[in-house]
Amino acid sequence: MVRAFVLLAPGGPAPCRVLYARTFGTPPGAGPGGPRQRLRRKEQLLVVARQVASQCQLLQASLGRPSSPQLPQLPDEPVSLQDAPGGVFQMPPGDPFPERVTVVWLSVLALAFALVCEPQENLSLAEITLRRLAPRLLLSLRLLGPGADVLLRPDAADGLLDRLLPHGQMLFLNERFLQAMDRELGLKVSR
Repeated sequence: MVRAFVLLAPGGPAPCRVLYARTFGTPPGAGPGGPRQRLRRKEQLLVVARQVASQCQLLQASLGRPSSPQLPQLPDEPVSLQDAPGGVFQMPPGDPFPERVTVVWLSVLALAFALVCEPQENLSLAEITLRRLAPRLLLSLRLLGPGADVLLRPDAADGLLDRLLPHGQMLFLNERFLQAMDRELGLKVSR
């Protein structure tokens, strides 16, 4: 099961910024959400975001590309994410979650997408889900367009996550389902 989804701007020299985050279910031992519980979840997701930003910067440095805090313009055609860099890492128990979690991340231009998964989760399916989710979020939120701000459109992100990750469960999605969903949402995603 997916515990959380995080969309962030890794930053570069500036600190990373969480643009959107959503948690699924309640972790074991967590009671009903109060102000302290919500603050704890935000802190946990910020730790994940910082680690993903660090991984993105290390990958960019190893490839000899400087990380740019500026969002480049999208080309007129949809972006293919088949070759987008990504990775997987584990976070030990207690830092920041009470049990071990696995994080699958994908870097697209000046953004990063991450799924926080339980350790026994199918990592291949998590990567495929992330690669199918990222271009749809980019298009539906118009993230890389001029004046775009994901903070103003959380309902669009929630709608996509509800379809592709219902209650945090990853689905084996076929092309017909994705095409129907894209038509319903009016998206033109590259295949």
